[in-house]
Amino acid sequence: MGANDLNMTSDPARPRPPARRWSPFNSIKFFVFCHSLLQLAQLLVSGYMKSSISTIERRYGLSSQKSGLLASFNEVGNTVLIVFVSFLGSRVHRPRFIGGGALLACLASLLIALPHFLGGPYDYTDRIRSSRDNSSGLCQSESSLGASPSNQTCSQQEGGTHRGVYPVLLLGQLLLGIGAVPIQPFGISYIDDYASKKNSPLYLGILLAVTTIGPAFGFISGSLMLRIYVDFDKLSKEQMELEHSDLRWVGAWWLGFLLAAGLLFLAALPYLFFPRNMPKEDGAEDVECRPDSKQQQTSQPPKPLSFTSSKTKAVPLSPCFPHIALRTLRSPVYLLVVLAQVNLAALLAGLATFMAKFIERQFSQTVSFSTMMIGGVCIPLAVLGTVLGGVLMRRLNISVSGASKLCTGAILLCLFSSTPLLFMGCSTQKVAGVFPHSSSALSCSAACGCPQEAFNPVCGSDGVEFRSPCHAGCIAMETDTNNKTTSYTGCACVSGLGSASPGTCGSGCSNLLVPFVTLLGVTSFIASFSQTPSYIMILRTVSAEDKSLAVGVQYMLFRVLAFMPGPVLYGTIIDTTCIVWGRKCGKNTSCNYYNLDHFRQRFLGLQVVFVCGGLLCFLLTVVVLRRRAGHQELPPPPVGSKVGYELVRASSEETEPHAIKS
Repeated sequence: MGANDLNMTSDPARPRPPARRWSPFNSIKFFVFCHSLLQLAQLLVSGYMKSSISTIERRYGLSSQKSGLLASFNEVGNTVLIVFVSFLGSRVHRPRFIGGGALLACLASLLIALPHFLGGPYDYTDRIRSSRDNSSGLCQSESSLGASPSNQTCSQQEGGTHRGVYPVLLLGQLLLGIGAVPIQPFGISYIDDYASKKNSPLYLGILLAVTTIGPAFGFISGSLMLRIYVDFDKLSKEQMELEHSDLRWVGAWWLGFLLAAGLLFLAALPYLFFPRNMPKEDGAEDVECRPDSKQQQTSQPPKPLSFTSSKTKAVPLSPCFPHIALRTLRSPVYLLVVLAQVNLAALLAGLATFMAKFIERQFSQTVSFSTMMIGGVCIPLAVLGTVLGGVLMRRLNISVSGASKLCTGAILLCLFSSTPLLFMGCSTQKVAGVFPHSSSALSCSAACGCPQEAFNPVCGSDGVEFRSPCHAGCIAMETDTNNKTTSYTGCACVSGLGSASPGTCGSGCSNLLVPFVTLLGVTSFIASFSQTPSYIMILRTVSAEDKSLAVGVQYMLFRVLAFMPGPVLYGTIIDTTCIVWGRKCGKNTSCNYYNLDHFRQRFLGLQVVFVCGGLLCFLLTVVVLRRRAGHQELPPPPVGSKVGYELVRASSEETEPHAIKS
């Protein structure tokens, strides 16, 4: 028996507390298990959206700028509401709020998948004409062309369902961000309140690990789903004519959102049964740790808190709050480190959203394979770098000054490893009438009456690509036993044999894929190596009462300066490299052909710019810390020296609220 039990039994006047009936919902370990599953499901949705963003772009004819806005729109609701949720803190039933957020995220996932069921089958170029005759997209004289059903198709696409797809997707992303608001802060504070001091770091480490591997699972799931044709539920196998390598291929992007919605729903159910207050894990300090217990209510009235954990020293929301925020932002080390992290976060936003598309176009790979490279190589190496950075900080007991030098060295190596990526690629393949631009290249097919919207790439036997068999002047095609087109013949614009095969000729850079992905993975590993030391610098260079506010401002700046504008900026840059836009019903859709040299130079060049910005901020941090350390090492002033006294006093006032050693 413990000392507390002896005191309780020796005092007859003290009533014995009622025996608690064991339940898994009174176990903090079970809460950690449920919360790990919930965070995994929630972050899986976020990673899955980024993995399928280029497919959604192709399916609904979006520009890269619009798809970038769609990818970042979940940060809008999250940024707006995170302050209010943090203010609620332990005043609410946190498990039920978490469950409500998970159910809202489940609804958002269903809403994102809804356009697939409201719209018709995917109508790519030549699909409608193929239902009319067997010479789909071939060269025909203008007199032999009958009435085209394109007007009917356009009238269907101009309907309310087609026009409302993009707003529905934006609304789903907005609700997804709102639903994610209470999940992480309330879950972390709940675990910190009711776990023992010994086990709390372990539980929070488990959640951090799940946070890092969740997006990786999203990318891997996206790679698997995008191998399935988008309309496999609407068409028979014989009607699915496209191959994975076809530039018009669209995978089942919606299927992953349905599965994620099911996972979110199942993960949300246990939170409806967790109590508002849970017994302390080790049985001690049970009453003390309850943020809303009766004992706390009978004592002095609690001050309004702005943060969720009852163990963290809370910052009162008083008229001094703006002064505290301003004091935090005026700390040069804090501001420089946060700005460095913002640069790296913006780099991550572009990498996660559009790198799969870059690999697909630059190295002529399928969407599913490109997505697997991000989720199976880059993200795991980034997680490994983050963990090793923390291990190194712990083993070597590195100070803040040492952490700044470690971050500077890591980002400098990242700059050296990322710069060669600018030169690993090929120019756009030769496409007749497109690249290099030449109006006379298609004179051989001028009499074919090729529609401007035609996009069914074929590769001529002479190595020149054409936008469609019609543009190549082909008059016949050969099929196999499954009625799949194997080749086009009688192509007037193709020299030599005069034949063409379906599909693009490719950029001819497939041999550079392995070196590129290897170097990209090394860059991700090195860049993430600075994540843990930079967090330690933030926590050690602000006063104890400002730590929670400093972390909150840090995440706010991440969202406002990196995660929200980053994908839009990258998408806008990518759109400037397009040389032929797809057209449907007289309107531009997604891009058909990019200038690959410009794509590579501008997309990767922007990432190098962000790396240089982070390196500059870390270099300035090293300089500031060195000057501050120099002030501390000044010799004591002579007795009675007023000037020396004022100098030392000013130096001590500057460094007093900051802890230099970790």
